[in-house]
Amino acid sequence: MDDTRSDRHRETVVEQFTAQAAGYAQAEPIRNEQALGLLLEACAPSGADRVLDVACGTGVVTCALAQMASEVTGIDVTPAMIDHARELARERGLRNLIWHVAAIPPLPFEDASFDLVVSRYAFHHFVDPPAVLREMARVCRPGGRIVVCDLAPDPRKADAFNAVERLRDASHAGALPVTSLIGLFGEAGLGGRLAGSYRLAGELESLLARSAPAAGGADEVRRRFVASLRDDSLGVKPWRDGERIRYSFPIAIVVGERETVH
Repeated sequence: MDDTRSDRHRETVVEQFTAQAAGYAQAEPIRNEQALGLLLEACAPSGADRVLDVACGTGVVTCALAQMASEVTGIDVTPAMIDHARELARERGLRNLIWHVAAIPPLPFEDASFDLVVSRYAFHHFVDPPAVLREMARVCRPGGRIVVCDLAPDPRKADAFNAVERLRDASHAGALPVTSLIGLFGEAGLGGRLAGSYRLAGELESLLARSAPAAGGADEVRRRFVASLRDDSLGVKPWRDGERIRYSFPIAIVVGERETVH
């Protein structure tokens, strides 16, 4: 991966999510309890687990895991997101949390430091997902679990979906169909299985309001969503609700395991 391209993309991520942080922290799809419950079920943390949340954002997953595990570390490249995560932890009275601001990859932790390593709604922002997954595997102990929850577009519609998401958010690198995501786990020696899938519903104008598209980008996103009403060309099952357009993004949860050393 070209270092210059990677550095530029990280700068874009920080710029986008600094602008989005406040809205992201309060967004109903991000706080959706049913979706969060499905992820926690797949993670299955124990009370003794040390957990790492990669690209933790505003800490919704991190704080939920902290109520179930011994210690949870959240890491994100955007300081504004970590600020919101710290505030959420204070609101909930959680003290078993550690926060890091750092670019990913690499992960600034020793090998085999965690029992469970998780990442939610972040892999589509990474320009080199295999490198991130390899780092997640490296810092996970043998026999530990790696869980990735992310957008998983229909492979026939992935190009159109990714194109409109890049218009909406320049930090979007590319969402992978579920078979490709599982394939990354296989390449990393983690096995990899689909542990769950769901549709995450939202409303277009609310999504745009908490995004930071370039000039004219929002109007083009609207145009493509309207066009998708005819044939679901984006794979988001859009529908009209009065004057609003609603959608449901496809999400997959993939789980793997670090091989035990014999």
